[in-house]
Amino acid sequence: MRVSSRIDGSICGAILFLHRPSLSSNRSAAAASLPTSAHSLGGGPVQGFRGGCCTAWRRPITFLASSSRSLAPQHRSGLNPSTPRVSTTTPLGSLPRPSIIPEATATTTTSTTTRANHTAAAAETSPDLELDDDNDNNNNNNNNNKADPPQPQSPPAKLKRRPSYTQKELLALVDPYDDEEIGAVEDYLQYLRDPYMRGYAQPDVPKFSFARTAEDFEYPTLEQVIEAGEEEQKILWELRFAVLNRLRSPHKVDLDHIYEIYRRLPEPRMLYIHARFRHQLLRALGQPDERDTRSMLRYFEVIADVKNTGIPLTTAEWNCAIAFASKYVGTVTETEVETALKLWREMEVEAGIKATNVTFNILFDVACKAGNFTLAEMIYREMESRGHYYNRYHYTSLIHFFGLKHETGGMRAAYREMVKAGEMIDTVVLNAMIGGLLRSGEEAPAERLYERMKAATLSSGSSSGSSSSSSSDEGGGGGGGGDNTPLPVRTPPSDRAITQALLMFAKIARRHPASRAALQRMAPLSPDLQTFRILVNHYGVKRGDLAKTAAFLDEMKLFRIPLHHAIFLALFKAFAHHGGYPRSPWSERRLTGIWNALLDAVDAGAAGIEIKTWLAVWALRAFARCSTRQRVLDVYDALKARWTLNEADEQFMIDFLSSLLNNNNK
Repeated sequence: MRVSSRIDGSICGAILFLHRPSLSSNRSAAAASLPTSAHSLGGGPVQGFRGGCCTAWRRPITFLASSSRSLAPQHRSGLNPSTPRVSTTTPLGSLPRPSIIPEATATTTTSTTTRANHTAAAAETSPDLELDDDNDNNNNNNNNNKADPPQPQSPPAKLKRRPSYTQKELLALVDPYDDEEIGAVEDYLQYLRDPYMRGYAQPDVPKFSFARTAEDFEYPTLEQVIEAGEEEQKILWELRFAVLNRLRSPHKVDLDHIYEIYRRLPEPRMLYIHARFRHQLLRALGQPDERDTRSMLRYFEVIADVKNTGIPLTTAEWNCAIAFASKYVGTVTETEVETALKLWREMEVEAGIKATNVTFNILFDVACKAGNFTLAEMIYREMESRGHYYNRYHYTSLIHFFGLKHETGGMRAAYREMVKAGEMIDTVVLNAMIGGLLRSGEEAPAERLYERMKAATLSSGSSSGSSSSSSSDEGGGGGGGGDNTPLPVRTPPSDRAITQALLMFAKIARRHPASRAALQRMAPLSPDLQTFRILVNHYGVKRGDLAKTAAFLDEMKLFRIPLHHAIFLALFKAFAHHGGYPRSPWSERRLTGIWNALLDAVDAGAAGIEIKTWLAVWALRAFARCSTRQRVLDVYDALKARWTLNEADEQFMIDFLSSLLNNNNK
């Protein structure tokens, strides 16, 4: 269920009682004036790039290159986030930015003529923000004293067909350094390992090789399973029906229901299930709607049943177990790293199954998120020594890795090599670039990249994604130039389907280079929920910029992105960090508006919005910072009435509330 426009509009009005024209009224004009050439994408020729098709995607990455070429000083300049380098290239199709005036200094000059020019569609999808009574009176006085001259009505612009992105145009999405040449990824990795470039030799690592037969993984067959009685056969038929339905239509069958049926089988359960059905069961349990503690424990219990019966796991099942062990929590620590490494050792040393490039990418990702960069480099060196090649997973992880190291030159090099290797560029890759640039202090290039994503989407004639591939990318619905048809909310199953499609597109494009531009045009480039989550967390939580935070929330309606509890979590964090000060724009009244919008969404049953532990924790912290003790207790009572708590969570919340109130009284 999508969030209603009343809820969607109230959250922006709660943050800033602004009065500005909606961005939707400028969409047709922006779409008509957007250039699509390589020069217009970047404002000029891209410096430091070489044209032509790259065929180096087949070669393994050389981490221990013995080249005598040393890194230029500009490669080291990217390590300092306090001195960001800002490109002077002109952004693609710069859209008019809304004038954002905080409530404390609001002097709006918007006329009634401007408000009357808003389109009816924008009025439905982007409702006007709530205003203060004082602001309304000021606006009326200004409108009576001064009227804007009538503007000539321009004919509606015809929507353009989405442009075919060439390599130069994709490279121009990300600003390069103006006066520096971006080196190769290996150069930046070599520099991070050896900053003085003394060329130390790297130690050799032991190499293992194992052999497994197909019969090991196909045990038991239909003839080898335990003969089931009448009751067991009914359970097996019910379980098979549920698993197959889950694999075909994930939204129709809940994994808890499948697990409950499986638990009804007598011990040893796995010997009642033949090999093909066992792989289907593990694949269904390994694709939950959300990776959390419950789904992790459920999967590992079934894996334990498989191992206890002496049946080997496949490589994909081991990879899924490692991913569960490292990604079931929001913040990865050394505990998750140790668990993932232990499973990797068990996979290779005890089970005798060699790790694949997927395994190394999972390990590299968890090491990066835990901040263990030395381990991350060791994992990639091991991957290189085994002859594995990069794909879109590895390039995206490299961009994230260099972003965590504040090495924006390495980010640009990884992005450039990804484009030249023939991989499809989509929103996930661009989100990684935006996050790394913001983390490194380069806000101007990140904002320009966001504007280019927005302009590329509007130029294709669709306000919520790619027009030609919305049906395949989002799992159905809302194709064509459907400005009035919202796309379904993206889910983990749909994200996996999109990723597999993009991998297939890249493989086809490498075999048939002439089809690459058409396939790239089908990749989604529009901002999504993760894009706005990155922006709101940076400008709201880190910077405390209320005006920009409200502007990005308002632009979510332009792309028909429904609200999500992750956005509310970021807003409550921002109020907890920046509220409570005298004359602070993060005031109690605006916090109350956000809180009421959350309650309305929960009561309306909006999809993607639910009360969880961390959301409740930060909501209480925000009210403890901006309001009184009694209001904090009222907020807790409202949360408890709408939240089904188990015994452990309830005890945790009681202890947290007690500690919060005691610290607040000191």
